This record gives sequence, C-alpha cells and structure tokens, in this order.
Amino acid sequence: MLERFIDQVDFSSYEDFMQHFHIKDLPGFNFAYDVVDQWAAIEPGRKALLWTNEEGEVKQFTFADIKRESDKAASYFQQLGISRGDMVMLIMKRRYQFWFAITALHKLGAVAIPATHLLTDADIEYRCKAATIRAIVAVGDEEVLQHICKAAPRCPSVKHYISIGPHVPEGWDDYNAGVELAPAFVRPEVVNEEGDISLMYFTSGTSGEPKMVAHDFRYPLGHIITAKYWHNLNEESLHFTLADTGWGKAVWGKYYGQWIVGANVFVYDFEKFKPVDVLKMIEKFRITSFCAPPTVYRFLIREDVSQYDISSLQYCTNAGEALNPNVYDRWYALTGIKLHEAFGQTETTATVGTYPWVEPRPGSMGKANPGYDIDLITADGRVAEEGQQGEIIVRTHGRRPEGLFLGYYRDPELTHQNYHDGIYHTGDIAWRDEDGYYWFVGRKDDVIKSSGYRIGPFEVENALMKHDAVVECAVTGVPDEVRGMAVKATIVLSKDFVQTPGIEFDKEYRGKEVPELVKDIQNFVKRTTAPYKYPRVIQFVHELPKTISGKIRRVEIREKDNAGC
Repeated sequence: MLERFIDQVDFSSYEDFMQHFHIKDLPGFNFAYDVVDQWAAIEPGRKALLWTNEEGEVKQFTFADIKRESDKAASYFQQLGISRGDMVMLIMKRRYQFWFAITALHKLGAVAIPATHLLTDADIEYRCKAATIRAIVAVGDEEVLQHICKAAPRCPSVKHYISIGPHVPEGWDDYNAGVELAPAFVRPEVVNEEGDISLMYFTSGTSGEPKMVAHDFRYPLGHIITAKYWHNLNEESLHFTLADTGWGKAVWGKYYGQWIVGANVFVYDFEKFKPVDVLKMIEKFRITSFCAPPTVYRFLIREDVSQYDISSLQYCTNAGEALNPNVYDRWYALTGIKLHEAFGQTETTATVGTYPWVEPRPGSMGKANPGYDIDLITADGRVAEEGQQGEIIVRTHGRRPEGLFLGYYRDPELTHQNYHDGIYHTGDIAWRDEDGYYWFVGRKDDVIKSSGYRIGPFEVENALMKHDAVVECAVTGVPDEVRGMAVKATIVLSKDFVQTPGIEFDKEYRGKEVPELVKDIQNFVKRTTAPYKYPRVIQFVHELPKTISGKIRRVEIREKDNAGC
C-alpha cells in the first residue's frame, strides 16, 4: 500500500531518508476511499481496529468492517442533509463509532471537528458559533449530553444532535438506529478538491481563546512519517496510542498513518486513567508498539512493571510535551526499550523526530523530518548557530508541506501573524547541537529572563524531576526587584512526601527561612544544573493547571502570580 503514496519505502540511513523521502502528487486524494476502501478491496480481512473497554468487551474490526460501517454512516449523514463542506463536531470519547463517523465524513467531503468530552456548555457554544457547526455526534453519557443540551438553545447553526448511545435524549437522532435503516451509500460526484477543509481542531492553547486549525484532505499523507518512521510500524504491528479522540494526538496515533501502513490500531476505552490498566492491556493483548505523552510514562515508571509480561512490546514513543531524561532512563531500565521522542503541533504533523536510524538522546526531540524544511531563527531574524537558542520555523518555499495546516479558520490576521513570507513560526524555542539534534527550551512566552540570563523552564524542570519528592512540576518566572524575574517552581509532591512536616500547600516559599524539603530541592537543582537556574520560589500544589489535552498551563500560573503583585 505504501508504494502507492511514496517513491521509496525503505531507507538505509537517516541521510538516505532525508535525501530520498518524497510523497507523490496524488490529485484528489481522499483517505477514506484511497486507504480504507483500498485495503477493504485488496485485503478485506486485514485487521484494522481492536477495541476493548473496562467492562471487558472486545471487538476486532477488519478493513472490510470499517468500509461497511463507514458507508452506512455516510449514507445516514446524507439522509440528514450533511454534505461537502458541512462542519460536524464529534464528541465521542474512545467509542469505536468514532472511526466509522470520521471516515464517513471524509467520504462526504464534510469537515470533521473532533472535540473532547470535557467541554462545558460555554465551550460548546463558542465552537458552534465560531465554526457554524451543522451537526454534533456525541457519546450518550449523561454529563456530556447535559452540557450539549444546555448549549443547544444558543447554537442556532446546529440542525442535528446525534447520540451514539446508550442514552438518546428526546428530540435527538439515534445514530445506531439511523445507520441500520440507511439505504445503500452512493458516493457524491464531487467529494473534495484542492484547498477543501477535511479536519479542524480547536487548539486547547496555553493562552487565549482556542484557535481553529484547518487541515486539508492531504493532511493524512503527512502522517506516513508519523506511523512508518517514528512509530516504526509495519503490517504486523498492533499499535496503542493513549489518547482521547478529541485530541489531535488521536489522528496522529490511531488513525491516518497507522492505517496507511496497514497496522492494527488498539483502542482501550476507559473513563479514568490508571497506570496499571495500561500495563495490563499491553500484557493481555500483546501490544507491539506504544505511544503516550510524558505524563503517562511518569506514572508508569512508579509502578512495579516487573509484575506484568510486556515482552511483546518492541517500540515506544512519546510526544505532547518534552520528555525529562530521568523518565527516559527509568523506562529504559525497567523495560530495555528506548523512548523515541517527536515534536509537532496541532498545526503540523511531526516536524522533528527520533527515527529508526537516529539514536535517541535523552531530552532531545530528535532530528528534522524530511517532509519539512526546519530551521531555528534568533529574535533578530538570524539563523541560530550550534548551541544557540532560536524559534523553530518551517520554510515553505512557495509550496505548503504535506501536513502543514491551511491556516486558522476565519482568522486571516492570526494566520498571517504566524505564517507569512514563506515561513511558519511555531512559537517554540529550541537549540540544535553539532549532530543536528534539536533540544526543546519552551514556548517563547515561557522563557525566563533573570539577571541577564535566559532560562528555559524545561531545563529546570528536568533537574526537578530527578528529585524523589517531585511527581510533576511547572517552572515559571515571577517578578523580582533585584533580578527582574526569579525562577519559580510549582510542584506536585509524590505520595511519600505529601505529609512532610512543615509543608503547606499553595503557600509560596522564598528566602532563607524555609522548610528543609524546600532547601533540599533548591540545593538539588543547584547541584544538577547551573546554580543560577535554581528555583528561588517554590510552591506545592495538589495538581497543576492543564489544558483539556493535558498540557501544563504555565500561563495560568503566571497570571495568578502577576495578579497578586
């Protein structure tokens, strides 16, 4: 299958990969027809989706099953009047119907807008109005339905509310009944053309209102590298990416690239994350490849991994936030598997990654993706030298790379602000070593300037995470009369240190008269990294503020600190 989309499949080295990887032109490409239906025609019995839930139900779907069910869903949506260009929001958790519905929308040329079940009624209202959403397909959970129903009177563009069950409120359409009664699907004469939007995400954002990131129908092709050369998958793989379908990571790790490669996607449908359950799933279903954000690995390494037979696991990857080296080292010690990191955004696919020919360096994101022309530029517009910090940019040379977004929907000003003169500005700061490895520093707004030094929060967090008392942390800058800014660490303590005498939660500790644990953490950082980077202010909290996709909201911590000045 891969040969249909790229000129060369196998590469002997990273240099070979960079020089010869190329995606074919493929006019009119549509993932639903050109991948899903093609697999169904060539190998109808090939396994596509292995789904299970907390109740122990197990369902294995083949590509023939996915074609059949997506055809039925597409026909059902047609009966409701959904067609090319219509915006449809999918709030479906990890239910297997998500894969039927999003594939069906692609077959119609409609726009799929995956969204998390954590949205409030205000969030839903904002999205419906901003995107003029035509229909919402949702899981029939009472809490989710309550938020949607509460928002509904303020969402005039929405013509259909569709529930996949178990509950179907009065006045809603029943997805399961509808697809069973739908007539045979008839493919539209025109499905998609160049520049059409196929997928849109409201970025959770670390600041400001969510942005509408629009992708075209060729976007899945950008994920060939994600699945084949970062996840290192093949047609025999059973791949497990731990992500809710409302996150962009879901199509990164459990849909597009994986099915282009022909891998079987594993889905564990759960309500509350429990590290031991992840290990049980790997053991029970003999998972071969696993991908998760660093937060998940931080919890997994605190479990007794030796109690589970995870010998089937061959490859592990991570993305979402930068990985602390001590987590890498601990996971490697426990499993013998090296973590392969990658970096990307909702606006892109993986722009930097650790590929099979790239030896992982703990703390590094890896090397450039051949599908993008990546560089680093300094604040004054110069190309950053080796070891010098700069903003990660993508040079487009007049042609948008496969996987790079079309723009921010209905916001040309914001689009131009970030993507102009043939350059897309990521807003992320990194440095590059002499071997071409990229090392994450932080968002432009997160970098701390203290006593003339530029301090990236990630490098201080790396040091903090090596201390036994620290489970999670966020490093920010706080106003300081002498230094301009001082480094502050907001810390979630491990369970063994929660009851430490003299520690009060939410209290800021600074100066010389502080509890012994605070002194110990500060001295530890001084010994672990450059002394000027140690946190002069420490605050212990029960949990860190995060976006709905799980990223730490340092901006929220800064806003609270500034409000108290």
